[in-house]
Amino acid sequence: MKKNSQIPFSDKAYQEAVEWLFVQMPNYQIDGQKAYKPGLKNITRLCEFFQNPQEHLKTIHIGGTNGKGSTSNMLASVLQEQGYKVGLYNSPHLIDFTERIKVNGKNCDREFVFSFIQKLKTIPEDILPSFFEFTTIMAFEYFKQQKVDFAIIEVGLGGRLDSTNIITPLVSAITNVDLDHQNILGETLEEIAFEKAGIIKPNIPVISGEERGPIKKLFRDKAFEVHAEFIDATEISSKFKTDLQGNYQQKNSRVVLALAEELKKQKVNISESAIEKGFLHVHQNTGFIGRWFQFSQNPLIICDTAHNQAGLEMVFHQLDEISKHKHMVLGFVNDKKIDEVLRILPENATYYFVKPAINRGRHPKDYENLLKSSEIKFKIFDSVESGFQEAMRNCSPEEMVFIGGSNFVVGEFLEKNLEK
Repeated sequence: MKKNSQIPFSDKAYQEAVEWLFVQMPNYQIDGQKAYKPGLKNITRLCEFFQNPQEHLKTIHIGGTNGKGSTSNMLASVLQEQGYKVGLYNSPHLIDFTERIKVNGKNCDREFVFSFIQKLKTIPEDILPSFFEFTTIMAFEYFKQQKVDFAIIEVGLGGRLDSTNIITPLVSAITNVDLDHQNILGETLEEIAFEKAGIIKPNIPVISGEERGPIKKLFRDKAFEVHAEFIDATEISSKFKTDLQGNYQQKNSRVVLALAEELKKQKVNISESAIEKGFLHVHQNTGFIGRWFQFSQNPLIICDTAHNQAGLEMVFHQLDEISKHKHMVLGFVNDKKIDEVLRILPENATYYFVKPAINRGRHPKDYENLLKSSEIKFKIFDSVESGFQEAMRNCSPEEMVFIGGSNFVVGEFLEKNLEK
């Protein structure tokens, strides 16, 4: 890549730099499978180019199909309550790019992002990193500069070949395994579990939140093979309440408790009070939104970023427990198996199918025949906002609105409607 002359920082320059990054780098969230670059060769060379900032960090690695974001944010909140400075790397972002990289709940500094993108333009042309590889090295460098006490790193996709797998963490965790990204990770749970198990490293404890016996055994066997302690979080009971809503958070809480206990074994000071307060103040401490996020009370509006079969089943099951009539604003990306989603849709609902405003966003007209054959009451919209506004027009005070089906649907909705 060619070197650029120094460009002064401004909000406009920042926006242009981020737009350049999205255009130049293959981005899985936008472009899908063609942007996925498995393996650690690129990230290894990127880290070397930037003097291996990850080697200066105390990291915790969190993988799994569902619950990675909730688990990592809960743990960050606990550590912050103890007084530690905590870096948190999550993906994707919902509204602003800087959400991906946080320190003590504060988004990454825009001027740092801008400056780092300028440095990207000086890397050797043969490295050709993906968007996620570049954001990963950006997170490592930011956490190093910020001198965080701990950096919690969420796996992007899979585990074994994910660029975050370059780190040597204090402890790793795998929340669970379910069918997702089968075109990349494999068609069966066992194949996907094999990829997730790739973050299990020699002599580094691993915590599993997986409940299925065969998958749990796969993780246990891999841990035994590399002499890593295996900790089964499903055997832990939790007395702590969390401000993260959603019944599924009970499972994530057990993984966080196991992580805290393991860190304590490694002489990290974490009090019971920090755990209790950390669980109760996740939103306040980390700014985490998107999972069973109550946008308003009257009418009740709930957003959730669940997008794979297992995640949607848990969310839809909880919606079924709410007696209110539901106005469901749903949108999906191109690789979503719509027929599987239709089989688990909540009853007592009116549906508004929308197109997410990204390249991978699937227009509901593409699956309109499936919708007609399902005998649900529905309308089709070209955008998230138009679908939401129609839902609001039809929603009475005693009814509710749900927005979901994709990170991008929730992100678009929040960007348009969340008070800045």
